[in-house]
Amino acid sequence: MTAIHPTAIIAEHARIGAGVSIGPWCSVGPDVVIEDGARLISHVVVDGHTRIGAGAELFPFCTVGLAPQDLKYNGEPTRCEIGARTQIREHCSIHRGTATGSGVTVVGDDCLLMAVVHVAHDCVIGDRVVIANNVVMGGHCEIGDFAVIGGSAALHQFVRVGRGAMVGGVSGVEADVIPFGSVLGNRARLAGLNLIGLKRRGVARADMHLLRQAVRLLFWTPGVFADHVEQVRVRFAGNALVEEVLAFVDHDSKRGLIRAQQRGGAATEEAA
Repeated sequence: MTAIHPTAIIAEHARIGAGVSIGPWCSVGPDVVIEDGARLISHVVVDGHTRIGAGAELFPFCTVGLAPQDLKYNGEPTRCEIGARTQIREHCSIHRGTATGSGVTVVGDDCLLMAVVHVAHDCVIGDRVVIANNVVMGGHCEIGDFAVIGGSAALHQFVRVGRGAMVGGVSGVEADVIPFGSVLGNRARLAGLNLIGLKRRGVARADMHLLRQAVRLLFWTPGVFADHVEQVRVRFAGNALVEEVLAFVDHDSKRGLIRAQQRGGAATEEAA
């Protein structure tokens, strides 16, 4: 049965699913949809045209769907979508989209957003993403499935983080992170591959070896990057992981790619 604490304030037209639990001192706006089995533990604010997916858990003092921190925003009915079974921990803030952006902020299924994460307007976060404590991101960021963002990292607006990538803690990320890449530092540099993430998802050792060879050719070989891209395209044709990296590289980008750090005139690989 749906359980709503008597101190919670639920707007008249909010849509509350079966088995939803809304704890003390929560506030739910009139355009909010909360799907079956979701839990708002206490002191949670959900507003705007926002959907909370089935089985999601929102912890105390998080805010979801409030107006974006964008001076151009003028009250347009933009949206916020939270996926099924996603956990949003204490003091997280997730803002709805803007009319000048995509109009929607999305957090996918089975994600974990640890305490004090900020997800800005028009960001799109994939499924099974883990974002550690105190991470902040500007508007329009995209984070692919299975990515891991380390604690206190900061993502510049419009940055893309590819599927399965890892961003080290306290990293300043100003450009795009290739799928399966591992970046770290201030400002972040490409340090290698997120091998732990690949192993956890059961990627075959042979495929990881080929991906590592391809990424080394792209980023750790002297010469013209565009030439390396074409070499990789020919040499590793048919490998799905490599082709995903190439598709990411080929895609339009507002921020460019994070490259390997140069030392003494050559790029050095630390963690591939």
